[in-house]
Amino acid sequence: MRNHADPAPARRARPALAPEAGFTLIEIMVVVFILGLLITLVAPRILGRTDEARQTKAAADIKSIEQALSLYKLDNGGFPTTEQGLQALVSPPTSGPPARRWNPDGYLEKVPVDPWGAPYVFRSDGNGFVIYSFGADGVEGGEGKNADIDSRKL
Repeated sequence: MRNHADPAPARRARPALAPEAGFTLIEIMVVVFILGLLITLVAPRILGRTDEARQTKAAADIKSIEQALSLYKLDNGGFPTTEQGLQALVSPPTSGPPARRWNPDGYLEKVPVDPWGAPYVFRSDGNGFVIYSFGADGVEGGEGKNADIDSRKL
């Protein structure tokens, strides 16, 4: 019988050897094997799509430039000429036909370069335009990842 007046709580007996927490070497090796297997299956699919991603980025850039050019035309009555180039969307043109109501905030923050680091090609007579990137090889023409991305085909 316990004495309820005793302030010391009853102690429970502990087992002599407590189990240790952690993972075994086999468990760690199984996890590493599974992760390696997943990487070998998934990585080629992800890494092999970089060329496709660059082509998609170039097409999106060209669409963005087209929108800026449309705003430029609304303000100024025409598109910049080839001589004025895409720089006319960033700062007022200093040559060719003057921009009558050039937006002081500009139409683009900076002249974009394509995903391969080359400038976009811009050709215009002031009434119409074409924008394109020469693709991965930087040379006109080509197929696959080297194919040109042309604003007329988007």
